[in-house]
Amino acid sequence: MSPTNGRARGCSHCSSPHILNAGWWRSLGKGRYTPARVFQLVIDLLVLPAMLGLMVSGVMLSNHVFAFLPISGGMSFARLLHMASAYWGFVLMSLHLGLHWNMILGMARRAAGGKPAGKTRRIAGNVLGAAVAVYGLVAFVRRGLPTYLFVQTHFVFFDYSEPIPLFYLDYLAMMGTCIFLAHWLGSLLRRATSKKSNESR
Repeated sequence: MSPTNGRARGCSHCSSPHILNAGWWRSLGKGRYTPARVFQLVIDLLVLPAMLGLMVSGVMLSNHVFAFLPISGGMSFARLLHMASAYWGFVLMSLHLGLHWNMILGMARRAAGGKPAGKTRRIAGNVLGAAVAVYGLVAFVRRGLPTYLFVQTHFVFFDYSEPIPLFYLDYLAMMGTCIFLAHWLGSLLRRATSKKSNESR
């Protein structure tokens, strides 16, 4: 994100852990904080505790790899932490991906020859995205993700009789829902900021 206007120019902080990306941390005190930039910053910062929760709970749950560490007990807490961190990480990283969706589309367009999408293709893409988002929202509720996110249950339940492709389809659709929501909310926030800036001139 550019520190001057809050618009995404790249995703350099996606490819490396927060702790290793000193440039991104230094940019936090620079530039103007528009609503779009604040939204992106909140998502980025929330990814950090989700990843830390996964790492800490993974170490606590390991009975072999980290057997040399003096860790005992707390397995019930570790399971809950691992479950919540995994699902929050899934949601937050999907939202993060949605905030950079324009960049991803641009890369795909360049790989396809750089031809801009026509009006019909844009409309079809938006309709398809909305359909995936609706299906993903239904899957989100049907698979009980809110109960995992807010630790309302202590175990994740899997139906081992369901077809594996359907399982992956639902999770890809749920990811699509988060991408769709973050992409359009980020776009609306940027447009509102741009409109307000033009009106103040």
